[in-house]
Amino acid sequence: MEQQRRRGARGRGQRGGGRGDGGGRQGGRARPQAPPIGEVAEVETVSRDLQQQLTIRPAQPVVAPPEVAAPVVARSEVAQPVAAPSVEVASSSKSMQLIRRPGYGTGGRNITVRTNHFAVKLATKQIFHYDVAITPEVPSKAVNMSIINELVRVYGDTHLDGRKVAYDRRKSIYTAGSLPFTSKEFEIELQDEPKSRRFNVVLRAASTTDLTQLQLFLAGRIDDECKEGIHALDVAFRQTASLMYTPVGRSFFSPLHGGRASIGDGCEYWMGFYSSLRPTQFGLSLNIDISATSFYEPKLVIDFVYSYLNFRDDRSRFTDTDRLRLKKALRGVKVQVSHRGNVLRRYRVNGVTPTSAKDSFFSLTDEADRRISVANYFTEQYGIQLKYAHWPCLIAGSERKPIFLPMEVCHIVEGQRYTKKLNERQVTGLLRATCTRPGERESRIKNVVSGSKYAGDGFLKEFGLSMSCGRTEVKARVLAPPKLKYNESGREKVCQPSLGQWNMNNKRMFEAGKVDHWAFLNLSSLREDSLNRFIHQLGVTCQQIGILFNPAPMMTFAPDLRRATLPQVLNHVHVHCSNVLRQSGTDHLKLLIVVLPERISCYGQIKKICDTSLGIVTQCCLPKNVDKCNRAYLENLSLKINVKVNGKNTVLVEAVRQEIPLVTDAPTIIIGADVTHPSPGEDSSNSIAAVVASTDWPDLTRYSCLLSAQPPRQEIIADLFESIENSMIRKLLITFYKKVKQKPARIIFYRDGVSEGQFNEVLLYEVDAIRKACATLEENYFPRVTFIVVQKRHHTRLFPVDSKDADRSGNVLPGTVVDTGICHPTQFDFYLCSHAGIQGTSRPTHYHVLYDENNFSADNIQSFTNKLCYTYARCTRSVSVVPPVYYAHLAAARARHYVDGIASDVDSSNGGNPIRAMVAPVALPRVMEVVNDVMFFC
Repeated sequence: MEQQRRRGARGRGQRGGGRGDGGGRQGGRARPQAPPIGEVAEVETVSRDLQQQLTIRPAQPVVAPPEVAAPVVARSEVAQPVAAPSVEVASSSKSMQLIRRPGYGTGGRNITVRTNHFAVKLATKQIFHYDVAITPEVPSKAVNMSIINELVRVYGDTHLDGRKVAYDRRKSIYTAGSLPFTSKEFEIELQDEPKSRRFNVVLRAASTTDLTQLQLFLAGRIDDECKEGIHALDVAFRQTASLMYTPVGRSFFSPLHGGRASIGDGCEYWMGFYSSLRPTQFGLSLNIDISATSFYEPKLVIDFVYSYLNFRDDRSRFTDTDRLRLKKALRGVKVQVSHRGNVLRRYRVNGVTPTSAKDSFFSLTDEADRRISVANYFTEQYGIQLKYAHWPCLIAGSERKPIFLPMEVCHIVEGQRYTKKLNERQVTGLLRATCTRPGERESRIKNVVSGSKYAGDGFLKEFGLSMSCGRTEVKARVLAPPKLKYNESGREKVCQPSLGQWNMNNKRMFEAGKVDHWAFLNLSSLREDSLNRFIHQLGVTCQQIGILFNPAPMMTFAPDLRRATLPQVLNHVHVHCSNVLRQSGTDHLKLLIVVLPERISCYGQIKKICDTSLGIVTQCCLPKNVDKCNRAYLENLSLKINVKVNGKNTVLVEAVRQEIPLVTDAPTIIIGADVTHPSPGEDSSNSIAAVVASTDWPDLTRYSCLLSAQPPRQEIIADLFESIENSMIRKLLITFYKKVKQKPARIIFYRDGVSEGQFNEVLLYEVDAIRKACATLEENYFPRVTFIVVQKRHHTRLFPVDSKDADRSGNVLPGTVVDTGICHPTQFDFYLCSHAGIQGTSRPTHYHVLYDENNFSADNIQSFTNKLCYTYARCTRSVSVVPPVYYAHLAAARARHYVDGIASDVDSSNGGNPIRAMVAPVALPRVMEVVNDVMFFC
């Protein structure tokens, strides 16, 4: 433990400023050969020691080269960066300090790019925060906003002193000056329905934020991010848009703002824009981007049923599955009824009756002993003869006093966001709406800025804010692509990718996998000659690129799924092949290639059965691709097959030569982790955590995977270390040791799916879990850890200024990296566009180094991350995120099939959503060892 504390102190002492290209000490070289993993250390002591390492440290200034200290911007329109006051302010000790930027990258060819960030000028003011309490409590943010708007209308000039009020639609109000009270209660009457509602609103002074603190932070003088001040100003920026458009998260939508169109199944998309105020190296910036999201189409519920359930006419009958799907789709949706003449009444749908309108009875309030059906009631009371009396009713009201509403008198209210999981057709339609070329996207962003009229916004003037409409330009660099090594037996032994891509011409796999015993299962209606041609051409292609592939499958089977279930078919293949292989003394079937059926989706069921029950590695193929059987598809299929039979497709030349700084000089394990959550509204299903780790240092191309299920919506990976027996990190370290015969001296951990608000929590828990896992393996075993968060869900875009710095699609070139101007004022982050844009505008990946004991320089980590993106096994292209994170995402998606089971497959075939609302969380089945020993998730 004392050794660890001394090493941590040395690391902290070196954190002051920038480092050279060497990236600090090369401590891994001096370590002796690792002995066998042995004694267990004191895990809790390690945890406490880590807490001490992660406590806040005094802020040190970030040393930036003069040429990259500020971005290049349109001078006439952009506000100047905030000057640093000469006052030293101590940082808070209440939050954990993330590491500071060690310097700026210099590698690569210098270029200039435009961004969708707009500089914001900040005045020195005090922001006053007031807590808001509304009773009775309202779950709707829109209603909350209406209540506060009414309060401002009635009392703004009197009790609120005429001040502009910025409201976050939850519990907070911000003003740019104090209100004439510390606490006050208001009575508000809201006339939003025929029946008015009364609310009590209490405003209570909560805190005051001096924007001088924010200016100090933006200038890099202190580490406290002043999140309260940034949030208050962000609310002020969004206030006018919140009143004009429909807010969804940080975006605003309107059918008049860029258009709307149907995407099928009762849904449509609305165009809108994203807006977020962010701290950057040139001060505050407003990040603006175009966006689109799905809404319910404002239509009769009857019409929604036709499109959502694919009913053809009014003779269609509801099954129990139809009722469940409709209940799930419409629960919480507001409908307006048309049977009461001019009295427009809205209801919120709670469910669907199990019986039809003619068979659903209730008691009349004035005749307690008389029960009447819904259909007869509408005939007697309103003179309406229901055409769809044989269909069920919608249920509104409360559980004690339900209200039955025939679907044909209900109309879906406009402007309600569709929050359920979209099917494939809907996703395609939504993506098509936002898939725009860089030039068009940049033009539409410019129109948003000019149309929003920020210059005349009263809220911004009140809070002392002004925004430039000029396009911000920043310095960027284009990193060179790495060279890739292929097998010496091929004509082309080393490959230099161009524009992020290459091909397999004249190349052979770096390390060949062997497919000697495999089977072929056809579940499609393809003809036999098409299947035979595919089998032959696949064998030829595999052999040409170096896979030891037996051209003849040991079994070709085309069952009739109408006579046998899929589990029975797969079990038959397994038993037959096992009996044959047992006689020949072979261990197991190496591969099962499955041609999927055309009309039903059984991919998930196949993977679940073969991965967790039978122990068969599978490769599924779509019938349309098998029928075409073109060379590009066969090569891509071969890449996946090779890694699934323990081969290696390619490796970095620098990895083979052990020339990657701080990676190949000492045993290093690369870990990728991701957590996928259930679809919105399906919180009874587990979240899935996947962690993959490299097992072939120094090549860094082969990964082992572990999966775990955890409570819904939980982002922290609980099973990284729960106990010695249950620790994903511990198991992966042991696997690395068995494969490499050395213990890792370094751990580079790429973590996906973490938002900025979760940085401290995830870092503290998960680095602690890594430390605990290491301590259980051997006393005083403390490999140096670098923890990097990978973010794709952001709205920063890069646009090339010079056409020579763009690819054919108009996007920035692969390898474009930005760590100045639009990045964090003090912390260690960068944007990297490592892939070539195919459609639309490329989204760079945001990498944020939260913790670094390996002392990476900016050039070291940026270069390594870019090179790693060229080692993805499934294609001959560089990818947008590092492969370990990509693999973790694929593995978690595979595990989702294990949890969802058949229900997901049956429903997806109907173009709907999986029915999981009634399903209790289940334990994740264990992937069988013969499958888990290879990269089965590729």
